[in-house]
Amino acid sequence: MNRRTALKNLSISLGYTVAAPTIFNMLSSCTAEAEGWKPLFLSAEEKHMVTHLADIILPTTDTPGALDVNVPQFIDLIYHDIEQPQRQERFKKGAALFAKAFTSQFSLEALQGDKAQFETLLASYFNLTDEATADVLKQQRITENKITPSELDNYLLYNFLLSIKKYTTFGYLTSETVGENILNYDPIPGAFIGCISVEDLPNGRAWSL
Repeated sequence: MNRRTALKNLSISLGYTVAAPTIFNMLSSCTAEAEGWKPLFLSAEEKHMVTHLADIILPTTDTPGALDVNVPQFIDLIYHDIEQPQRQERFKKGAALFAKAFTSQFSLEALQGDKAQFETLLASYFNLTDEATADVLKQQRITENKITPSELDNYLLYNFLLSIKKYTTFGYLTSETVGENILNYDPIPGAFIGCISVEDLPNGRAWSL
C-alpha cells in the first residue's frame, strides 16, 4: 500500500476528530528538533523505542513521515499531560515487556536496537491471521482487572503497541504540516457536502478541516 492510499484509509477510519484546546496547544508546541529533545514522560529506552516504532508505522517517503512532524514528542506530551495515571502505568508495563521481548530475540538492550530490528519484532506481533487479529482486538476491549494472569503480559504488550499506532496516526494527521500541505486544507470552508467519496476530493485526499 502506498502512502497516498494509507493516508486515505487512515483519514476515513479516524473520521473527524475534535481535539480539546489542550491537544491543540500540544500540537503547536511539538516543534523541537528530532535529535536532542528531552522527554517529559518517556524514559531514554522508551523514547528510543517510540521513535523507531513511529518511523516504522509512518516512514518518510515522497511525503513527510512521523519523525518529520515530531510524532514521538507528541506521544510524550500526550502521556505526560493528557493520559490518566492508569493508562500511564499500563504504557510503562507494556513498554517494559516489549523491551524484554527485544532483548530475548536479539540479545541486545532495546536502547541499542536499530530500525530494522524493531521492524522485525513489530512484524511478529502484527502479521497475524484475521482470526488472531480479532482475538487481540477483542481482548483489548476488556478492562485490565478482568484479564487472567496468564493473558496479562500479552494484553499489556499489545496495549502498548496499539497505543503507539493510534497516537502516531493521530499526531501525524493533526500536525500542521500534514493538515495544510498533504491533506486538503481550506481554513474558510464553503458549503457542507456530506457522504462524499474520498476519490471525488482534490488529489483523492481527505479534508483536514
